[in-house]
Amino acid sequence: MRFLQPLIPATLKRRYKRFLADVVLPDGIELTVHVANPGAMTGLMTPGARVWLSKSDNPKRKLPYSWELVEADFGGGLELVGVNTGHPNALVAEAIVTNTISELTGYESIRREVKYGRNSRIDFLLEASARSSCYVEVKNVHLMRQPGVAEFPDSVTARGAKHLDELSRMVASGARAAMLFLIQIGSADRFALARDIDPAYGAAFDRARAGGVEAFAYRCALNSEMIEVAGPVAMLG
Repeated sequence: MRFLQPLIPATLKRRYKRFLADVVLPDGIELTVHVANPGAMTGLMTPGARVWLSKSDNPKRKLPYSWELVEADFGGGLELVGVNTGHPNALVAEAIVTNTISELTGYESIRREVKYGRNSRIDFLLEASARSSCYVEVKNVHLMRQPGVAEFPDSVTARGAKHLDELSRMVASGARAAMLFLIQIGSADRFALARDIDPAYGAAFDRARAGGVEAFAYRCALNSEMIEVAGPVAMLG
């Protein structure tokens, strides 16, 4: 996924009210920008951090700028991290088409945002005439508390636990179901659940795995021009 226009560098002042951040442009102009991320963003909100912004051409938007990337140091030096949780589904869609995600190859059709279960929508429904349908839920990952180890979630997510239970019901009905954790940190080589942050999510994950739901994690490669799915990382549970 290439950014439509060159990203704009800025310096972070603060993030607040979940979806807002104040930044300073190189010329000293201060802006309030949209933060497309409902999570805690632990380790990614340090005042003074360098960030990158996109600008929308939509005149109806109250905040034309969006926070896309941040420079963070998880122990191995500064690197770019993607904070926009609106991108993972587009990134995964590209990766499925190019067969980058080996676990999701061999399907004839891909549908997105399909209603299923108990008033839910699945991120991807993969279908083929000669095999069971596959329900795929995607979660964005941007938490790293140990070098190389990406974690999810970074805050309590009752909605995430609900999705796991929905996937379990799909497996019980005869379908295939998978949870895909997409890590927007290029240095990640392992993935683990942040069970201390949300024990209920960890319990729901264990139930889902016991019920036949598959789980795998992939990391992204990032720069100021593009983000792409790069390859799988080890699952630590």
